[in-house]
Amino acid sequence: MSDNPSLCVFLIEDDEALGPAVAQALQLEGMTVSLFDRAEAAIAALPDDFPGVVVTDVRLPGMDGLALFAQLRERDADLPVILTTGHGDVEMAVAAIKRGAADFLTKPYASEALIRAIASAAERRRLVLENRRLRDALLAKAQGKFIGSSEFAVRLRGMLSAIAQAEVDLVVEGSAGTGKTFVAQLIHELGPRQSRPFVPVDAGVLTHQDADLLLFGREPGGNGLSRTGLIERANGGTLLLDQVEAASPTLQARLLSVLETRSILPAGAERSRKLNLCVVVTRQLHGGTDRTEDGRSPFFERLGAVRLALPPLAARREDIGALFRHFLSRYETELGVPHRALTDGVWRHLQTHGWPGNVRELEAFARTWAIGLSLPENEAQLTTSGQPLHLAVAEFERTVIESALRAAGGNIARLEQSLGTPRKTLYDKLHRYGLRPRDFR
Repeated sequence: MSDNPSLCVFLIEDDEALGPAVAQALQLEGMTVSLFDRAEAAIAALPDDFPGVVVTDVRLPGMDGLALFAQLRERDADLPVILTTGHGDVEMAVAAIKRGAADFLTKPYASEALIRAIASAAERRRLVLENRRLRDALLAKAQGKFIGSSEFAVRLRGMLSAIAQAEVDLVVEGSAGTGKTFVAQLIHELGPRQSRPFVPVDAGVLTHQDADLLLFGREPGGNGLSRTGLIERANGGTLLLDQVEAASPTLQARLLSVLETRSILPAGAERSRKLNLCVVVTRQLHGGTDRTEDGRSPFFERLGAVRLALPPLAARREDIGALFRHFLSRYETELGVPHRALTDGVWRHLQTHGWPGNVRELEAFARTWAIGLSLPENEAQLTTSGQPLHLAVAEFERTVIESALRAAGGNIARLEQSLGTPRKTLYDKLHRYGLRPRDFR
């Protein structure tokens, strides 16, 4: 009997004697078998993310086994399909294997050969589905932590989970306040090192007069004093080098050596020690002391790592409302203050302000509003801030629609009535501005 009684098999065989005989042999091995005599019936019954293996004869009435295989490949490229035929067609077998068939058996085949082929294919399928479940769980986790509905936010959520699982070194680039440190922390939490240390090293450490001691540590000396450096404390986990461009060229060279060799030599040690690190380095765009006069960065040129660029907040305006609501809710909870109704002036400010401080400035604004401070009068007035007229009009229109959507509680019928705008036009504008009614319910 099989050690895996839950193994499922879809068997497509039109031979009235062979089909039931093969099904019975597989059932005796503890497998769950669904027998079909036509490919069309099997396709109709096959569930999404089918956990088992498909075994099909090539010669079938109606849709043949090769056509079935092609359809299944389009539906799920990782679904294992074993082809069988009564014709010793070697070229057909080779072509099918090249296109991704799990195996190809020529009749008459021994039951043991089919059982081995199914068991091998089923194990690969189990790993594929396990990876899918892990990926979906990571995406769901990233969805809850990285707020936004913009194209960038959606794309980044998928990238973060992939990068976290790959455990590759990463350079996160962006202007001040775009969330570089937050992204580094999120990658650590999404990856297999989440239970291990996350050690941030910021500009304050990198420019400290005792930076070498803080980073690399010291072995016990004659006075018996020792210190484990921050780099070694991250062993097994993630090391974040935040604003590494603030470090001196000499210190940058030492850090680069650590990253390249994955080893460290504390002061007073006789030999270096190997480290197991995942490294994230942030790089602030628009300047930095690590750059040469021609604008190049020796540190980053030598650092072999994946690069991830974070855009300024003004380039993802459709995320501003959701981010503001997230920060506001958090501060209302943390400070124990009641929810404060948002005025039209606040929403105009959110949509028309340039946000030079990016997400960090938006978070500070949410905290300011939560504690009861008012928006400055000059900021509450709608201004084009030097924008072209069509952009200013678009931002104002988005603000009006968002305010009406909020008042309608996300109800499209009420929104249509309050704005006096046809529903099709409303849907077009909601899509254009990235507004989702469900976010306001």
